[in-house]
Amino acid sequence: MSLYKRGSVWWMRFTTPDGHELRETTATTDRRAAQELHDTRKAECWRQAKLGERPRYTWQQAVVKWLEEHPHSRWLPNIQRHLRFSDPTLGNLALDQINREVLHGLANSRLNTGVAPATVNRMLAVIRAILNTACKQWGWIDTVPAVRLLPEPKRRIRWLTHDEATRLLIELPDHLAAMVRFSLATGLREMNVVELEWKQVDLEQRRAWIHVDQAKGQQRAIAVPLNASAVVVLREQQGQHPTRVFVYEGKPVTRANNHAWRKALVRAEIENFRWHDLRHTWASWHVQAGTPLNVLQELGGWATLDMVLRYAHLGTDHLAEHAERISGPRLVRTISGTAEKKALANVG
Repeated sequence: MSLYKRGSVWWMRFTTPDGHELRETTATTDRRAAQELHDTRKAECWRQAKLGERPRYTWQQAVVKWLEEHPHSRWLPNIQRHLRFSDPTLGNLALDQINREVLHGLANSRLNTGVAPATVNRMLAVIRAILNTACKQWGWIDTVPAVRLLPEPKRRIRWLTHDEATRLLIELPDHLAAMVRFSLATGLREMNVVELEWKQVDLEQRRAWIHVDQAKGQQRAIAVPLNASAVVVLREQQGQHPTRVFVYEGKPVTRANNHAWRKALVRAEIENFRWHDLRHTWASWHVQAGTPLNVLQELGGWATLDMVLRYAHLGTDHLAEHAERISGPRLVRTISGTAEKKALANVG
């Protein structure tokens, strides 16, 4: 049967002239529309096999192939969420039909759901990655449309005071409290903490490491020196699991930013705070304690100093000496002299 249903949606299935079986969704519940799409695709396959026309690939084909090539992406749940939203708009389009106007409309549709511009930009980044792969690696299309990202408002750095951190730790269940303490001691990102394995830890040398494929951007591995607080947390976790460091009821933790985390924030009366802000807190505490920015860059595994400059305003000790240069006797005498002149003028 060339057309068949899965649920309420029609699918097509037929054998191409070169002997391959094609099986695709028509993404429609209308049988007439499904039949038209079936006939069009069958004619395309005939022209490609008999006349040597270049195959015309669809967005759905590109998505399937891209996901098959990236089955272990750590961001897969987020990627799939973005793809599900974009599918009604892009699903039935050929890759060469996806242009700036189509993407602009998709971005506006996503924005109208009430999400932040940053969320829209993450969706557009996923689409751009798939289109670039289809163009540069698979040769499915010749060009990729320019994807214009939305402007994102600059947000202030959110970090905890030591008192707030203490309140939060009291409210958290033990396994999350341990992960928060470790995050505040090392500055590691959520997934690096969640997925940390014992083979990445050397307690004798007081160090850990994040492999290059686990690092953000996958540019280079990250060395993690372990201070006394981090070592204490790790020793408390020893013997709970043979492979993973952080566990809950004997099983590896899969996510830290969960309901228990959010409920603890409410009980601790801490607002507008995400798990990633623990990294901001770690960096802010370092700057306030006088850690040089170039050292903080290396500790945090940032590729450029620009990422660290966000915290520069939190520490001014290195500027104090220079500020004192204009507060010497000359300025004091000048101010005193001005006051005396005003007093004499009033007497006159």
